[in-house]
Amino acid sequence: MATLLPLDGVTVLDFSTVGPASRCSRILGDYGATIVKVGAPPRKGGVQIQPPFFSYSAGRGTKRVLIDLKAPEGKAAFLRLATNADVIIESFRPGVVARLGIGYDDVRALNPRIIYCSTSGYGQTGPYAKWAGHDINYLGLGGYLACSGRRADGGPPLPGATVADSAAGGMHAAMAILAALHGRHTTAEGTYLDVAVADGVLSLMSLHIDEHLATGAEPGPGTNILTGRYACYDTYQTRDGKWLAVGAIEPAFFANLCAALGLDALVPHQLDDDRQQEIRTAFQQKFRTRDREEWIAELAARDTCVTPAYTVSELVADPHLAARHAFVEAEHPREGTFRQLGSVLAGGDRERARYDVPDAAVTDTDNLLRAAGLADADIEHMRGQGIVA
Repeated sequence: MATLLPLDGVTVLDFSTVGPASRCSRILGDYGATIVKVGAPPRKGGVQIQPPFFSYSAGRGTKRVLIDLKAPEGKAAFLRLATNADVIIESFRPGVVARLGIGYDDVRALNPRIIYCSTSGYGQTGPYAKWAGHDINYLGLGGYLACSGRRADGGPPLPGATVADSAAGGMHAAMAILAALHGRHTTAEGTYLDVAVADGVLSLMSLHIDEHLATGAEPGPGTNILTGRYACYDTYQTRDGKWLAVGAIEPAFFANLCAALGLDALVPHQLDDDRQQEIRTAFQQKFRTRDREEWIAELAARDTCVTPAYTVSELVADPHLAARHAFVEAEHPREGTFRQLGSVLAGGDRERARYDVPDAAVTDTDNLLRAAGLADADIEHMRGQGIVA
């Protein structure tokens, strides 16, 4: 028996191929929503990015329709799809969907229950609304880079993940859409959501921003316990050249760590600024006496807040993650079988071990337009004109 997921029965039309909007629809899809990717026919597509086949979970559970929205018949066909949709996600420059005649007001006139989510770097309003940008730009504007560690030349490092796209954008949009879906049960009305990735970065940076606004302090690398001020929250290299992550913030955890390392004398000085170099050096020297896995076996289960700092190739072989069904198999019509990250967020289908994923060269255009009420002859006419594909 198939698992009933929270968003079963919800239909999402998604204009994106990459970025925060695609991360958002991936989340909604893993909660059971039907995701319909809306793109332009090949000769109308311009420079639209096509990600590698494995990206965004290889499009598992998604459908695809190609429509020329600049053609009157194409716009009308899209609006027929939108009439029966629950959510639309778009990531064009501000104002573009309105000019095309497929914006929130256009859709709402036909479907008052629609939840229309615009994702952009800086929002639909404000002096920066039309700026182009990517992950690093939003992290820079939102202060994330300024509070990260430093490179050898003193500059902020590049993050190891697209934090802005995934959390500040994709998760931000998904959370807003889920709230709007819940609210619709009360009001029976949809809503418009202006999701700015830069706003999402501000939310992620709230601890540092609120500290500055309340005290005037300038947060940055080494200014507090979360940005490297104290040796109890840092990374340390082991004898085999691998790394440990140490997060012994609470005094009890720090005491446990020091006891396990034979460094009990350091316990009273956990937050003594004058002793941090001494503590850090003692930790560095001690951790270099054993290989990483020896330290994990010794420390991880003893309330010390010590874990391995994995590479990606290491984490996909971790037994704990495997026991929680983090990785699944996917079968692609042309690429064959490969592994991918499963539905790991709480409430998804964690027990599912295998997915069939679609070939991006194949569309569901005819079936989707037919289900929206278009006649076969009309669909065939638009296909002949290059309006759909």
